Formats: sequence, structure tokens, C-alpha cells
Amino acid sequence: MGEIIEVTGLSNADFYARHAAPGRVGLVGGTSWVDRLIARAERHVHPEKEWGRWTHAFVCEGARADGHHWVVESDLEIHGKHIRLGVQENRVEKYHDGATYSTLALIDFGMTPAQEAEVLREALELVATRARYSLRELFGTALAMKHPHLRGQTNRMARDHSFYCSAFVQHIYRKAGLDLFPGVDVKNTTPEDLGRSPLPFRMWVLGNDQCGMTNDQ
Repeated sequence: MGEIIEVTGLSNADFYARHAAPGRVGLVGGTSWVDRLIARAERHVHPEKEWGRWTHAFVCEGARADGHHWVVESDLEIHGKHIRLGVQENRVEKYHDGATYSTLALIDFGMTPAQEAEVLREALELVATRARYSLRELFGTALAMKHPHLRGQTNRMARDHSFYCSAFVQHIYRKAGLDLFPGVDVKNTTPEDLGRSPLPFRMWVLGNDQCGMTNDQ
């Protein structure tokens, strides 16, 4: 069973500075309309049918020469005319805004140094080979959430060399020999699944349980 440590009195920046470390899984609960759609869809995998708490996932890479903590994630980034759609590296300050990201978690699965190195090696390989972000696979996951017997099967809309956020995390951890949510296909894995992993873990959590959302079903 996991150990959950509730953290209070810290800003998002201070939370990451204190608890981020290479190989740890990061989860966020956002307040945008996209996050609300994801949280609502995740009610199908919640034991009490409540909205999901987590709407995005990434892997911590650690502090680099610039003095900043970095993360590896599969995401859709739009800055003016510049669009990045896929696995990418970003500074963790992307998640410093508490109004936009009101709930945070960092999970330590107790990996060995060799497993940690394998997780980061695979993550960076997918950055280098430009693995794509798959909107299409999200629809396949949504279908599987509504029909639980499909969750262990291959995502009906799977594409080669593409992952959405939590599928990316599950994929690179499996490469290191850790299945974060057994019985569910890599590309049917949700951020909520990662936060409810049956593996032993220690999870630090900062923020409001509701993420600014209601549990309307």
C-alpha cells in the first residue's frame, strides 16, 4: 500500500524544490476546461464514481546545470505560432502557478538506481525520436473507461510511437520492470490510475482535494 503525505504551507515552486527528484512521477490537477473534462471522464475508474483528482502526469528528470528542475512529459504545448505535440522536456516551473494547477503530487516508487536510470534513458529516447502526443488514443481510453472489460485490451485507437501523458509514464516505467497499474493496457492508463497504483510508494500531495471541481455525474 502507498504512504500518502499531505503537505501544507508551501507554494507550488517550494513543493517541487523540496520533493522533486529524478525518476519520481509527478501528477497535477488543473482547473482549465480541458482538465475538467479529463477529471469528469475519470469518474468511470474511480471506486466511488467521483471525478478524478489528477489530470496530467510526467516524470521528474532532476535539477540541471541551469539550477532548475526539469520534467519529461508527453503534452500539447502551444506558444503563439510555436506548437510542440509529443514527448518533450520542460522546466517544472511550468506548474508553479497555483491558480492553474491547484493540486500537485510527487510519487516515489522506490526504484533501484538501475531502474531510475532506465526510466530516464527511455524517456529521453522518446524525446530524441520525437514520439507524438496522441489525441486519437485519448478517445480510445475514454471508450475503455466506459466499458471496463476493454481496459486490459489494446487501445482500439493505438498508434505507433505515440503516447498521451499517463500512457507515456506507464510505458517508461514498464521498460524498467515496474507495472504501475497491472491489468490495464499501457495506452488505457489514466493519471488517476497512477495515483492509485497498487505498488508500494510514498506520495507527497499539495493542494485542495477538489481541484476547483464538483463531482456532478
